[in-house]
Amino acid sequence: MENIYLYMIIALAILAIADLVVGVSNDAVNFLNSAIGSKAISFKTIMIVASLGVAVGAVFSSGMMEVARKGIFNPSQFMFDEIMIIFMAVMITDILLLDFFNSVGMPTSTTVSIVFELLGAAVAIALIKIGHNSGDFGEVIRYINTSKASQIIFGILLSVVVAFSVGAFIQWVSRLLLSYNFEKKANWVGALFGGIALTAITYFIFMKGLKGTSYAKESFDILGGATMKDFLENQVLSIVAVSLTFWSILSFVLISAFKTNIYKLIIVVGTFALALAFAGNDLVNFIGVPMAAYNAYDAWMASGDAASSFSMEILAEKVPTNNWLLLAAGMVMVLTLWFSTKAKNVVKTSLDLSSQSNTKERFQPNFLSRSFVRSAILMSQMSSYILPESWQQKIDKQFEAPKLNIPKNKEVELPAFDLVRAAVNLMVAAVLISIATSYKLPLSTTYVTFMVAMGTSLADRAWGAESAVYRVAGVINVIGGWFFTAISAFLAAALVAYLLNLNVNVMFPILLLAAFALLIRSSMAHNKKLKVTKAEDSLTKAESSSIQGVIHESAKNIANVVKRGNRIYTNAINGLATQDLSMLKKNKKQVKKLSDEVDDLRDNIFYFIKNLDESSVGASNFYIHVLSYLQDMTQSLEYISKASHKHIHNNHKKLKFNQIKELKQVDEKLEVLFNDTKNAFDSGSFEQIGQILNEKTELYALVKEKISAQVERTRTEESSPKNTTLYFSLLLETKDLLNATMNLLEEYNTSFDSKIPPAKLIEKEEE
Repeated sequence: MENIYLYMIIALAILAIADLVVGVSNDAVNFLNSAIGSKAISFKTIMIVASLGVAVGAVFSSGMMEVARKGIFNPSQFMFDEIMIIFMAVMITDILLLDFFNSVGMPTSTTVSIVFELLGAAVAIALIKIGHNSGDFGEVIRYINTSKASQIIFGILLSVVVAFSVGAFIQWVSRLLLSYNFEKKANWVGALFGGIALTAITYFIFMKGLKGTSYAKESFDILGGATMKDFLENQVLSIVAVSLTFWSILSFVLISAFKTNIYKLIIVVGTFALALAFAGNDLVNFIGVPMAAYNAYDAWMASGDAASSFSMEILAEKVPTNNWLLLAAGMVMVLTLWFSTKAKNVVKTSLDLSSQSNTKERFQPNFLSRSFVRSAILMSQMSSYILPESWQQKIDKQFEAPKLNIPKNKEVELPAFDLVRAAVNLMVAAVLISIATSYKLPLSTTYVTFMVAMGTSLADRAWGAESAVYRVAGVINVIGGWFFTAISAFLAAALVAYLLNLNVNVMFPILLLAAFALLIRSSMAHNKKLKVTKAEDSLTKAESSSIQGVIHESAKNIANVVKRGNRIYTNAINGLATQDLSMLKKNKKQVKKLSDEVDDLRDNIFYFIKNLDESSVGASNFYIHVLSYLQDMTQSLEYISKASHKHIHNNHKKLKFNQIKELKQVDEKLEVLFNDTKNAFDSGSFEQIGQILNEKTELYALVKEKISAQVERTRTEESSPKNTTLYFSLLLETKDLLNATMNLLEEYNTSFDSKIPPAKLIEKEEE
């Protein structure tokens, strides 16, 4: 029996490494968001600064390890075998839950997940114990620290409301005073802003990053024999006053003498501070449970008692943590930071929701988001009646974003927001977390940083009429995910603990293998998705300003649509012939993706036309027509795919042999048409289009012939209304697909000027 617990300790060590990886992937958004979004410094520099913060914070994290040992449950109420089941259930649940959130790109709180997993597993084991002893289930309070769960729930609500409101207010005031032309303000303005921001961030480093560590509890002669913790708590005003004076003077010197961009300095220091605090306080979420399990195992082995009779009251005592172990954990976190693609996915969600520019909206509007936006519009209208018009004009001028001079025909990735908003994000998050720490309020770092970013986005008018409902819907989805984290963590950990308790020797290897299998499957699916995204013939936006330029730029899109359309049509016919439901289901997803990409191109028409010179209006007409025909093609393909899937999904009669044969004949002719079209557009040999158009009459005649044949069959032998409806629908939609394709080819045939070779055209565009 001893061996099973040794294997559990080894498994927990492996799970700790896995948990570090998935945990950092989720929490990286907390400290990378502002620096990456503002593009204040290079990505490499951002990663170096964040890595240093994580490494330093990891070494200082030993004082926080007590949370996993005695913060949620009363260890004296459990025996060693029960504690090991609780810890194993927590770690298995944690990596799977966090990996799920990482895969969908949603930031959640590792603190909330670990707390509710500990709570769920402990409650499950406590109830089992009470049941075995025929006790009263109300006794569960003796086993559990019931106040902790209510504190965490209160912390979620407090984080959402306070962080969002304060972030919005501070950003509004900052923008009102600094405007978007902040770099042209007097040096003392930047110095004062730098002094306030750097004071907040450096105090945060001491309050949140170092106060909870073992080093903060040691006495220092320089502090009059007091501990750093006591000094930080008792000398708040003195520390803030001295820091504000020091940083303001230093900022003025840096701006005046060395021409330093103080906002970039704030972002660098703030990124380091949040990375340090994350590692110093959240490392317990990943390795606290395995370390507590090892301490329990070590004490049990030394005791010589049976696992079921050895009380775990030893976990209530303080146990020093090995600094080399913390450093190793820090290195794993740093490596994850550099190489995790899922971390980038989570950061992207936050940046998309706070971006000042237009991005592809990831979330669909819902009832709540529409209601919130309508309420905000009404409040804005009410304020316009209260404030004098002259005040409103001055305020609007301060919030007027400058027009960026972007070189035409060049792909330029703009910052999601400017340096002022990035600095405010870091400063406000630092202040709120510092205040919460000093008052022992359970605010989540993830919740605070995310909601501050959302509040500053609202105040900065990043959520305009075009994007507000989508962005608000995104925020609601993320907040809903936080509550889902708490509920699912509790229930899942309780279930795993129950299963382990049934027969730990059997269930431990089964659940462990299942957990690793799910992790590997998730990783493979994520990598496959990345490869598909890179390899897919995705459509690109036109950037040229002349008709001939747009013709050549759009050629690749036409070739891609035709290639993918050919595959979609063939799969629909083959799926019907073989009644392959999985093929038809996959086909529906492919055509939906193609349709979404064409819609994205149409959504970009506004920016395309704005980019044109006055002499190039013809290019816009051509491009609009091309997109219209592409949309007609995808709509026809979408209908054919959906109708085929619906017919098989509803288990209707199989199409007759002659019907399948005729559809295959049409498919073969279409395949020749699409392949010729693709080759013409791939090679840029638009002279071939005329030859393809000559086949138009033959193709229309073929489809018309099949329709007539089906009419005759329906009158004499057809007995299935569903088959008849489907067959006519497919042929008529195929006719529409042909119409759209031929119209597209005719548009190119009419507009293409063969006198201008592509090479000369590119030179002309670059000039």
